[in-house]
Amino acid sequence: MSHVKENDTVQVHYTGKLSSGQVFDSSADREPLEFTLGQGMLIPGFEKAVLDMKVSDKKTVVIDKNEAYGDVQKELFHEVKKDQLPQDIKPEVGMGLASKNPDGTEHQFRVAAVNDDHIIVDGNHPLAGQDLTFELELISIK
Repeated sequence: MSHVKENDTVQVHYTGKLSSGQVFDSSADREPLEFTLGQGMLIPGFEKAVLDMKVSDKKTVVIDKNEAYGDVQKELFHEVKKDQLPQDIKPEVGMGLASKNPDGTEHQFRVAAVNDDHIIVDGNHPLAGQDLTFELELISIK
């Protein structure tokens, strides 16, 4: 039986959990995740965990934040004056916002704090700064 190696395309069922045990994502009720190793589409720790697995193998791995979304970066927090926001937005902590650059690219932010005249937005990935646990099951190697 073959093992997963670099550049293989695989299908994996997974459940991702925070250190508290809270599930943040799962493929349980949908098709398995399909990806090709080595293309950098997933966090490095996830790809490393799948290497050498065989079809039907199951395992649970803890991925250090440095192999996931890294540390929270203070420079990705920005102050935005409320009068710079669209009139129809009432900012609340945890709310997602998007900002478009002149070149058309978009940045995603979360509202970290709301003050009288401004808000603080956070451009970090929501899972930055956290170790992640994944339950994995290899479905196929293509």
